[in-house]
Amino acid sequence: MPPNLPADSRIRRILIMKWSALGDIAMSTCIIEDVVQAFPNARIDLNTLPPWDKLFHDDARFHRILAINVRGRQGKWTKLWQWVKEVRQGNYDLIVDLQSNDRSRLMLLWLKMTGAHPRYLIGNRPRWPYHFSGPEAGAHPNPVERMRASLRAAGIPASTPRPVFHVPERCTQHVQQLQQQHGLQPGRYALFYPGCQAAGYLKRWGDVNYAELARMMLDQGEVDKVVLIGSQDEMEDCRHITELAGEGIINLCGQTDVLDIIPLAQAAKWQVGNDTGTAHLAAASSVPMVVVCGPTDAYRVRPQGDNVVAIQADLPCINCYCKQACAHHSCMKAVRPAHVLQGLRQPPVVPVIMIPA
Repeated sequence: MPPNLPADSRIRRILIMKWSALGDIAMSTCIIEDVVQAFPNARIDLNTLPPWDKLFHDDARFHRILAINVRGRQGKWTKLWQWVKEVRQGNYDLIVDLQSNDRSRLMLLWLKMTGAHPRYLIGNRPRWPYHFSGPEAGAHPNPVERMRASLRAAGIPASTPRPVFHVPERCTQHVQQLQQQHGLQPGRYALFYPGCQAAGYLKRWGDVNYAELARMMLDQGEVDKVVLIGSQDEMEDCRHITELAGEGIINLCGQTDVLDIIPLAQAAKWQVGNDTGTAHLAAASSVPMVVVCGPTDAYRVRPQGDNVVAIQADLPCINCYCKQACAHHSCMKAVRPAHVLQGLRQPPVVPVIMIPA
């Protein structure tokens, strides 16, 4: 008979490990919610890195947030020892390692060497130290699917379809103020996430494309407003899109907190973004979304949810993961605004739409 960890009454304290980055954190909340639902009476702690701990400060699902920068260069060994001591004190019956890389496995080894030995360890790699990892571990390109297989191997149902976050009331109120200030009617605006971290600029579809898509939506009466969302890295992109597209563009770049995005997205008609952490966070809403993928694997990086479709050009250099300058950037040039608009208008029947190049 296969194991059934939720039926084990000895599991009272659980630690979930997931460190970074924003997109990976957002995707992992599907798995986190599965664990929370499977163990309603357990005390659950979350181990993450700053600044991502702020995403969960008001989240009642967690008893404690361990935000220890075990990746930092300064004081690295001190931080690692702090992690070992705090996890030892937690006396966990189950640790779910959503990171499952060499560093997390080494840290779990150190934990064991100090005499702490959780009853169960779950990871997504079929190797030591994990007691449970699914038969599909390492086979599926999407990390969430690999972890779902690991949960099921431990008898834990894994069915949460999209990210789950607790949105504080202050964020909901701020979004309502923004909607009133800019005349954003529910179901009558689109949200664009046109940026990504500066180091991954080749993942950006481009200001001209976003401006053209915005103009198409507005001129065809699909929406009344197009809202641009971004952080400091996207200031110039959003400014340029606003200039190119003209009337009907609301530039909120730098004016939203990260969790504001979820209620803002939930009231939108459509969403469009690059392969960026912001799009993964916004997938917590059920609103249709198209994500334009270029150098990254669309099957791996597509945000979770049956409302999300990724679009990618079918090129010989597909999934190159290039981070330096590209002489042609053909992957982004091949995806046209009309492709994205069509993907929004039609309910997704496949998770990824490949555009012939």
